[in-house]
Amino acid sequence: MSSLFKRHQPDNNDDTDDDNQVDPELRLRTVRTAHSTLEESIRSETRRAERRRKRRKWQAKGLFKSRRQTPEDDLPRPTEPVSAPAADTPEGPGRRKIYVNLPLPPDQIKPNGDPYVTYVRNKVRTTKYTVLTFLPKNLYEQFRRVANLFFLVLVVIQVWPIFGAAAPQVAMLPLVVILLATAVKDGVEDYRRSTLDDEVNNSAATKLGQWRNVNQVRDPRTYFEKLLGIGSAPDRVTKGVRRLREKEAAEGKSIILVKNDAETGSAAPDSVSESTAVGGRQRSLEDIQSVASNPSIDQSHSYPPAPMESLGTTAAAIQAGVNNAIKEDGRYNTVMDYSTTSLRSSMRSMGGAVGVIDWSRQTSGTARWERTLWKKLDVGDIVLLRDNEQIPADIIVLSTSDADGLCYVETKNLDGETNLKPRRSLKATSSISSEEDLEHAAFILDSEPPHANLYNYNGVLHYRARANGNDIGSAVEEKVEPVTINEMLLRGCAVRNTNWIIGLVVFTGSDTKIMLNGGDTPSKRSKIERETNFNVIMNFIILSIMVILTAIVNGYYDAKSNTSAAFYEIDADVSSSPIINAVVTGVSCLIAFQNIVPISLYISIEIVKTIQAYFINQDIDMYYEPYDTCCVPKTWNISDDLGQIEYVFSDKTGTLTQNIMEFQKCSINGVPYGEGITEAMRGAAKREGRVDTTSPADQQQKLDASKTEMLHKMNRAFKNRYLRPDKLTLISPLLADHLADRSSPQRAHIIAFFRALAICHTVLAEKPEPQEQPFVLTYKAESPDEAALVAAARDVGFPFVTRTNQAVDIEVMGQAERYIPLRVLEFNSTRKRMSVIVRNPEGKLVLYCKGADSVIYARLAANQDPEVKAGTAKDMENFANGGLRTLCIAYRYLSEEEYFDWSRTYDAAAASVKDREEEIEKASAMIEKDLHVLGATALEDKLQEGVPEAIETLHQAGIKLWILTGDKLQTAIEIGFSCNLLKNDMEIMILSADSPENARIQIEGGLNKIASVLGPPTRQGSLETTKKGFAVVIDGDTLRYALDESMKELFLNLGTQCDTVVCCRVSPAQKALTVKLVKDGRNAMTLSIGDGANDVAMIQEANIGCGLIGLEGSQAAMSADYAFGQFRFLTKLLLVHGRWSYQRVADMHGNFFYKNVIWTFAMFWYLFWNSWDATYLYQYTFIILYNLAFTSLPVIIMGAFDQDVNAKASLAYPLLYKRGILGLEYTRTKFWMYMLDGLYQSAVVYFIPYVVWSMGNAYSWNGKTIDSLADFGTTVSVAAIIAANIYVGLNTSYWTWIMWLVTVGSIVVCLLWIAVYSFLESIDFNNEVVLLFSTVDFLATLVLTIVIAIAPRYLYKYASRTYRPLDKDIVREMWVQGDLKDRLGLGHRDQRGSRSENVSLFRRHHMSNELEMELPTRGVYEPANRSPSDATPGPDWSKEDPSTASLTPFQPPTSHPRGGDDMPPVPSPARTPDPRFSYYSSSEIPSPLPSPHPPRSPAAPLTPKPVHLDPAESRLNLHAQEASAQSRGSDRTFITANEWSEDDGRASPYTDVPHAL
Repeated sequence: MSSLFKRHQPDNNDDTDDDNQVDPELRLRTVRTAHSTLEESIRSETRRAERRRKRRKWQAKGLFKSRRQTPEDDLPRPTEPVSAPAADTPEGPGRRKIYVNLPLPPDQIKPNGDPYVTYVRNKVRTTKYTVLTFLPKNLYEQFRRVANLFFLVLVVIQVWPIFGAAAPQVAMLPLVVILLATAVKDGVEDYRRSTLDDEVNNSAATKLGQWRNVNQVRDPRTYFEKLLGIGSAPDRVTKGVRRLREKEAAEGKSIILVKNDAETGSAAPDSVSESTAVGGRQRSLEDIQSVASNPSIDQSHSYPPAPMESLGTTAAAIQAGVNNAIKEDGRYNTVMDYSTTSLRSSMRSMGGAVGVIDWSRQTSGTARWERTLWKKLDVGDIVLLRDNEQIPADIIVLSTSDADGLCYVETKNLDGETNLKPRRSLKATSSISSEEDLEHAAFILDSEPPHANLYNYNGVLHYRARANGNDIGSAVEEKVEPVTINEMLLRGCAVRNTNWIIGLVVFTGSDTKIMLNGGDTPSKRSKIERETNFNVIMNFIILSIMVILTAIVNGYYDAKSNTSAAFYEIDADVSSSPIINAVVTGVSCLIAFQNIVPISLYISIEIVKTIQAYFINQDIDMYYEPYDTCCVPKTWNISDDLGQIEYVFSDKTGTLTQNIMEFQKCSINGVPYGEGITEAMRGAAKREGRVDTTSPADQQQKLDASKTEMLHKMNRAFKNRYLRPDKLTLISPLLADHLADRSSPQRAHIIAFFRALAICHTVLAEKPEPQEQPFVLTYKAESPDEAALVAAARDVGFPFVTRTNQAVDIEVMGQAERYIPLRVLEFNSTRKRMSVIVRNPEGKLVLYCKGADSVIYARLAANQDPEVKAGTAKDMENFANGGLRTLCIAYRYLSEEEYFDWSRTYDAAAASVKDREEEIEKASAMIEKDLHVLGATALEDKLQEGVPEAIETLHQAGIKLWILTGDKLQTAIEIGFSCNLLKNDMEIMILSADSPENARIQIEGGLNKIASVLGPPTRQGSLETTKKGFAVVIDGDTLRYALDESMKELFLNLGTQCDTVVCCRVSPAQKALTVKLVKDGRNAMTLSIGDGANDVAMIQEANIGCGLIGLEGSQAAMSADYAFGQFRFLTKLLLVHGRWSYQRVADMHGNFFYKNVIWTFAMFWYLFWNSWDATYLYQYTFIILYNLAFTSLPVIIMGAFDQDVNAKASLAYPLLYKRGILGLEYTRTKFWMYMLDGLYQSAVVYFIPYVVWSMGNAYSWNGKTIDSLADFGTTVSVAAIIAANIYVGLNTSYWTWIMWLVTVGSIVVCLLWIAVYSFLESIDFNNEVVLLFSTVDFLATLVLTIVIAIAPRYLYKYASRTYRPLDKDIVREMWVQGDLKDRLGLGHRDQRGSRSENVSLFRRHHMSNELEMELPTRGVYEPANRSPSDATPGPDWSKEDPSTASLTPFQPPTSHPRGGDDMPPVPSPARTPDPRFSYYSSSEIPSPLPSPHPPRSPAAPLTPKPVHLDPAESRLNLHAQEASAQSRGSDRTFITANEWSEDDGRASPYTDVPHAL
């Protein structure tokens, strides 16, 4: 097929590499398999980096002008180095200057001494309302409903008695109740948010007190607050702060700051001896048997395997010689012979300066650390943070407990990641360690204005220091130091592995990055609620027509003279003018007919959604025991939207994954090890038809046995004191055999491999309980990958013990080894590798390198063993295709001369000012060459439980999942494959561009690629299923271009035609923009789910926002509409609760409009016989009680409890959810059908009694005639009430005893009211029950009227479910009379004594066509869990004319040969199905998906056996086995609770739903 976009690529030199991505036909090249996708992603990033380097060079030569970028344009990631701003950064708009111990300039000070510029408080608010705004804002939101405005006008009208309103106070009661109920619900929801806000705002913090912050006003209170004496005066301690201080004083807490020693890396008071008391004595390292202590074991570990000649000298001696050589070369200055402490003491005594500290300044000496609350912090405050504390605001790091100024933070609450991220203090302030130092410090921080970019910050520190810092007499000059995101701590993060941090508050409250990414809490309205406004408007138009017609006709009659009204209605008119009388009559008619716009609908909806929220909250299947939390609905009014979700946007880290890495497999010297099985492996095997008969439980048992065997073998071979058996994930008895076999040539390679893992990293080792458990090591790392690698080496026998600036201590199979670290070449997204250079105990210089396979293989030595190279590459490809994250491990030896020369080059590159990063990369490439492969690692990013199954179920339901993550490209691809979101048979397109033009070329190429296979893109591409799957992987920079106005429509077309989209390295703002693009561009229902603060923006942007609850809570859960513990709960929330809620609310709306139409139009028909003067047909109490007591409860119960399909069946057949995506349950066609049904029944309930009354007066037993208006009106009203209740019952699928009670009870209440009110004194209703209920005419009229009114709906339901059943109707029948319960492994109730069979309306099996109502342009949807052999190609409905649709029902065969389980299925006669009306063919109903919640009984199989056509063996093919046009079973119009219930021994999540009688 020719390309859709015939565009020529530009002739720019920097775009020549695009030829590798777009073929000559302008089609984007695609890849398959995980390994090839990862390789292509690395190549695309390499091409982009090369283009950027070329562009920078051309820009430097003046060939191109650089595009000005906004802060959101440049999005460096935490794994990348962030360039510092220039020191002379101009003061841009909105920049803020923060002064510390320096006076403000005169132009920034008010006459009273306070600064002009004020900053927001640190108090945050995520609520929608405040005490002052609640009433007006809530009323505004409620009166956005058209019906509420309409009834407000009616209430105002009824105040005047001229319009005939009986009781204005009663008339306003429904509106008041609705407003109050909704306000209470909204208030409760907002109060919960406010409670969480208070917990955060009242958290404890430590700041510098008794010290003047010149950036804040002395008294922040307003004039009125000062006048009234309220608020916090500057000299008064608030109650909250006082309680906090008293509590901590009683606990004896104090603050002591100690700088860590530069040599050992630990504080002296906290240092722990190497030997620890065990068993009552000192146990040393020598007490444990090791390779070195056992003379029978060879002590030599060839290291690495390739032997080299010994250098003949010790490591220490060589290193000393190198240091001397470097000194003589002049690269290092003379080493100072005194410590930093002694320097500070001498400078203090001489009045000198150290960085920003000037000891010559005069200070009060009163500054002290004091405890306060988060909400009391202000910009310019100096705070003290301690280990494991939460960060209260955006803070610049001034000093830390580490001598090098390092500190570590965990951003779990921000982005869901648990790995540590390093931050550094400013060099000029790193010597601060006490209150006295802070008093003598003086500087200015020139900061950029607050913005939402989490990965970028630019500021400049200005201070004055001496030209020669150590010379007291030298001149003082201005100095500056750049401040970047690497020196900033963001609110919401937590301090880890750092004793203390001193910082400067720069952004507070709503200015912090975490809050800027959140946005205001939106007011969400459901799709049905918005659509209801249209229905209300339509009813209002009908009402207006009725009112206008009544006024005109009444005016015409009133204008007539010489009529009977002149004698019988004297002074009945309000005026002598017919026009005025007509207007009054019209308004009176408006009041009388107001029920056609159902105000009671809104209060009923609020009640129903509250009940639905309660059920969701109480569902035991969504309870997560580790966090002791259930699903928490926070926004109750959008539950029906859960049943219409088409797109799910998900974060990755912490949402799909646990952020836990497990070392599953490795390849050493070309030999693979590891027996673990990943979710991706299971999914790939299932898709390829290689179904393993071994159950997951049996597989786990085999792994446990292998693990026990491996541990036993290792324990026999050597002692590993640091082994943690519960953490061992690399399970391979073969590896233990090779390690234990001293004669095995593989043993040396294994030792070298794991020795490299124990050394090549930047991990920190911790002993949580050094006294009680001295040999328990835990690791903290910047990346969870590194921690997993080091932990695996520890458990195999190669533990990393400790690290200082001078040494790295490890153990090798029980033998202690010490290495001298020389260089660390850090990992970043451009290098895709990291290296360390160490000196080993033998004195040799070794470089270890680990990174992506393509990067390492490009740097291998020429003499690398080709067999090892090929074997390792093949193993890595297999690992990657199995969903594992691979790294290649390599090494090389260095000579002293080579290292010496290279070290000079590297230091020069690090000190360069121009193109520093490129120079460092060149220097690194000089040493990272001629490598030898040791092996490869394969890590599994541990998914949350049930994620692959949940994703597959959502996909079967027609829901598309987009991943929006801040992780790098390769990580997102690996997770996509591991959770089966990306599959090896998919055509995967990688979009990675560095300019808008390149992005356009690639997006158009992707559309051309899809068009060449599937045809041209359509706006409904998102709803089409194809045999060939496509996926898009796009990075953040390219997404930024794709979201531009000129390109976003192209990207939308591309994304919605793909099965899945993965967006990598995206900012929170880009996440929200992507959700908005799909939501608005396709008018689709969207759901966003995440667990971090960076997900809040997209959670609030989507129609439904879901947040995962963590151990420490999360910002996402606080801002979400629904909060729960695990991603897998999303399937139950959508496919069961969402689908039920949508179905219930849709049916409830239709039935509400119906029952008000039948009531109102019966009154309208009476106008023809009363001169159109708006006389009430019904007794007034009936009008009041109709929606209050007579008909409201059945509709409410239906909306709260109805279930068209059982929960288990909904999960087994997820494609039932498709009707919600297509919006087929609540359409305008259905609305008009309900309206016409009400119109017809109103005519029936009026005219049949009218005809009966016209044939002659009936007589009661007491001789009185039945001829009054009360008699006739009561007959009509009772008929309408009973018909309405039976009609609702007819539309109900799930009959519980409550449904029976309210349906029958509502009718009984109506009759009882007639009896009670008849015996009360009234003008027109005395003894009415005696007159009516004693006559056969009345009773016969009721029965006849009700039967004629209900019959059409009854026959329609019979015909539709018999000849054109929906999929849910077929599944319902399979559940009730088929074997679906058996196939799902569920038990049966004892049918003896059960009356469930007696409630069906029909006793015969229905014959059905195989089609379900469906839009002809939507395409054919295959059933869930179809095997390849079951699949039959359907017609291409995209080419068929919808007007030629055939609705001919399927004719079943006339004979049914029987067969046993061992017989093949009997083929059915050939037929041509019409797939426009069904997702399932009646003879090809799919096997249900296994239930995600297995039954208690182990004997009950979850996977059903193959289904045959023998009716005695299976009732699955219900409609292809009947011998006559009329089938044997029952077409259920409704089903009882007994038939829904599953007696499987488990507590039902709906135990509060009563069962049927």
